[in-house]
Amino acid sequence: MPVKVHAAHILVKTEQEAGVILFDLQHGADFEKVALENSICPSRKKGGDLGWFARGQMVKEFENAAFSTLPGKLSGIVKTRFGYHIIKVLEAK
Repeated sequence: MPVKVHAAHILVKTEQEAGVILFDLQHGADFEKVALENSICPSRKKGGDLGWFARGQMVKEFENAAFSTLPGKLSGIVKTRFGYHIIKVLEAK
């Protein structure tokens, strides 16, 4: 189990938006570009990059998905109180 992960995400308001974005990403869309164009999180300016974080720093649903996704892979759609996320784990250690 990783102690820290380095992840990026795309946050949108609806599950429908997240579904369309996830489909596009699974079919070759550039994660950073999609984050910049669609995410409602301020991290969009950095391609969705959230940097490194440990357990206990993110809301539980987000954390569970991030820590169970392999580096280089997408999480699928994760619902939190902030909206719908698609997480890409960049590295884990």
